[in-house]
Amino acid sequence: MSASATTSASPAAEGDFTHRQIMTILGGLMMGMFLAALDQTIVATAIRTIADDLHGFSVQAWATTAFLITSTISTPLYGKLSDIYGRRRFFLAAIGIFVIGSALCGMAGDMYQLAAYRAVQGVGAGGLMSLALAIIGDIVPPRERAKYQGYFLAVFGSASVLGPVLGGLFAEADDLLGIAGWRYIFYINVPLGLLAMVVVARVLHLPHHRTDHRIDWPGALTLILGLVPLLTVAEQGRDWGWSSGRAILCYAIGAIGLVAFVFAERAYKDEALLPPRLFRIRTFGVGAASSFVVGMAMFGGLMMVPLYLQIVKGSSPMVAGLQMIPFVLGIMTGSIVFGQIIFRTGRYRFIPIVGSALMLIALFLFSLITADTPLPLTMGIMLLMGLGLGGNMQPMVTAVQNAVSPREIGTATSAVTFFRQMGGTLGTAVFLSVLFAAVPGKIRDAFGSAQADPEFQAALRDNPAQAQALQAGQSAEGLNDTSFINTLDDVIAHPFKVGFSESMSLVFLIAGIVMIVGLVVVLFLPELPLQNRSAAAARAAEAAEARAAAENS
Repeated sequence: MSASATTSASPAAEGDFTHRQIMTILGGLMMGMFLAALDQTIVATAIRTIADDLHGFSVQAWATTAFLITSTISTPLYGKLSDIYGRRRFFLAAIGIFVIGSALCGMAGDMYQLAAYRAVQGVGAGGLMSLALAIIGDIVPPRERAKYQGYFLAVFGSASVLGPVLGGLFAEADDLLGIAGWRYIFYINVPLGLLAMVVVARVLHLPHHRTDHRIDWPGALTLILGLVPLLTVAEQGRDWGWSSGRAILCYAIGAIGLVAFVFAERAYKDEALLPPRLFRIRTFGVGAASSFVVGMAMFGGLMMVPLYLQIVKGSSPMVAGLQMIPFVLGIMTGSIVFGQIIFRTGRYRFIPIVGSALMLIALFLFSLITADTPLPLTMGIMLLMGLGLGGNMQPMVTAVQNAVSPREIGTATSAVTFFRQMGGTLGTAVFLSVLFAAVPGKIRDAFGSAQADPEFQAALRDNPAQAQALQAGQSAEGLNDTSFINTLDDVIAHPFKVGFSESMSLVFLIAGIVMIVGLVVVLFLPELPLQNRSAAAARAAEAAEARAAAENS
């Protein structure tokens, strides 16, 4: 990158950025955010292959749990510390930690090592998404912010498609240049991350006036004490049993930690990790609650779609990723259209309402799909869901950033991201539990109904081995590996697909009910005038006024 490009990315006047400067910085931010978004989907596709190769299939969930815990807990820490010390150094640190964690993951010798290294990765990932959104809040006025933040959702959506494709490619390659193919799932982050660090280091130059504050270490420690056991039981509870001794112990420790966290935040007041005063701002309170509910519906509901495509429709992970393209197109279209509406009208309140309504409709339509629903119809519902997300996530972030002090952009943005991740974690745990609790009974019911079909009876007589495999697949233990369904005759496999589809419909219905709550919450969002200057410009103006007042006193 040339010196002129570097210079052009610095503000001409303190806090003021041109469109060209914004786009230059945006390129670096998108690279960092792409790393975090891609990692979640690419690993999920290949985790079974990884676990088999490392002889740790029974403990594979810990690799996901470790990443989830550290990324969720570190998110508010990045926001608060970046408000105090500046965004650039922490965004670079987040990328660096993520790259180191990725390299270590690629060298893991067993699943326990992989879980530990995924925890390192998560520490970096916690800052990539939230700090990128906070930096946009620093350099772009709220009225124009939505049209730029749409690029971030496009990155998120693209990673959702590319992740399964790349994950499938690497997982299916037994050997690449003498190295197991799945290890490249992590190694690919190293050159991408290093390139992102170079770009960010050269183009991201934000004015920052440090204000000395106490660091809320008690809040950070009690937050860890509260969230680690709760996130652990959310991920592991389905295997442990929700009322098991380990689960109850996690509930108790988590509750104690959260109560202690509340007292710590009240003691630190405005210097707290999550200042209680922010929750008295109506826009922030609505934004946090809405993000939690939308996170539940979005992550908990959408994770069913790839399962439907792979198990019911028989798509490979790569094909399923490509079949999710309508969802990505919906996000991109919704982000661009709704962003332009905010920019041209200066009004935002109705957009999250419309987005929530579209998500609600899409989830209820998903609950109606069956094993025999034509794929184009399912893809059309994906498009509708994407449009809803495009109108919900980023406009809500813009509303929250617009409502808080320009000195608390990082804290507020990270808080919204934090609540969305927490909602997603809870939604995933609850919906997976509902799915696997319902599947065995639904499959048995479908199998019983199919017994009256002469064609099904004939297929069973002609394929006794397949009939036995289908019988075994009706148990909860038989669901540990659903790959056997790909070896069955279409007629024999149909009851299994029907049972799985009906179970997923139940999950989508519950997600739709949750989204009703989200729609009601969004109705309380107030409409505030959108500011016409960026947070950096506002902070610079405040600093100038303070200096002038000091000189005149």
